[in-house]
Amino acid sequence: MFELLAQTGLNALYSASYISLVAVGLVLIFGVMGIVNFAHGELFMLGSYIVVALYTKMEMPFILVAALALIFVGAVGLLMEKTMFRPLRENPLGGLVASIGFLMILQALAAMTFGVRMAFVPPVTQDVIIFSDKIRLPVQRLYVILAAFGFLTALWLFLTRTRFGWALRASAQDKEAAALQGISINQTAKIAMFIGAALAGVAGALTAPLISVNPHMGHSVIIAAFIVVIVGGVGSLEGAVLASVAYAFVHTFVTTFFDGVLADIVGLSLMFIVLIVKPTGLFGSADRA
Repeated sequence: MFELLAQTGLNALYSASYISLVAVGLVLIFGVMGIVNFAHGELFMLGSYIVVALYTKMEMPFILVAALALIFVGAVGLLMEKTMFRPLRENPLGGLVASIGFLMILQALAAMTFGVRMAFVPPVTQDVIIFSDKIRLPVQRLYVILAAFGFLTALWLFLTRTRFGWALRASAQDKEAAALQGISINQTAKIAMFIGAALAGVAGALTAPLISVNPHMGHSVIIAAFIVVIVGGVGSLEGAVLASVAYAFVHTFVTTFFDGVLADIVGLSLMFIVLIVKPTGLFGSADRA
C-alpha cells in the first residue's frame, strides 16, 4: 500500500507542476488586466502542437523547441492583448467573449493543420528513476516538475525583486493609482499577457510527450485551472500554486483508487465547498489584487 501511495504522490506532483504553470498565468492576466481569458487552455494546446511540428516532424532538439514554444506563444499573447483585450479594456464581458472566439479559431486552425486525431510525440528520454519495484518516475515527468519549479521561482523573483515586477503588482492592486505614479497600464498589460501566455505555452510543450495532443486538449486543462484559481483565490499567485498541488493530489488519488469521472466530481465539489465557506477563495480577499 505504501508503494502505491508513493507512486500516486509522484504522479500528483507531476500533474500539479503543469497545472500550476497554466493557473499562475491565468491569475497574472486577470490580476493585471481584469480579463478572464477563456482561450488560455488553447495556448497550452498551441505549445503542444509546436512540439509536434518542430520536434516530432522536423526533429529539432526538444529543449530548443520548448524555448521556441515559450517565445512564440508569448508573442501570440501579445497579439491577443493588442488586438482584442486592449480595445475592450473597459468592457470585461466583451473581452471574455472575444477570448472564446479566439479559442474557437485556434481549435479550428489546429484541426485543419494537424487533423482531429491524437498526435503522437515521442518522449525525449525513456529513462526511468527506479525507487523500488513499484515506485518509478519517468525522467520526462521529472523534467516537467523541475521546469515548473524553475519557472515559478523565476516569476516570484521577477515580481518581488525587479521594477517591472513591482509595476505589475501595483497595476494589479490599483490601476488608477499606478497610472498616477507614472506606470504605463499598456506596458504592464503586455508584460502580464506575454508571461501568462508563455507559461501556458511552455507547459503544453513540456507535457506534449506525456499527454494526448489534439485540438480539444485545452478543455480539461482550462477547467482544472479555473477550479484552482477559484479555490486558491482570484488574484492570488500563491493561492494558485498551493491550490494546484491540492487539486492535483485529490484528483490523482481519487482517479487511482476509484475512477476519473468521480475525480472530476470531487474536484468541482471541492470548489463549491470552498466558495460556500470562503467565497473569496482560500487566499483571496474581498478586493481583487
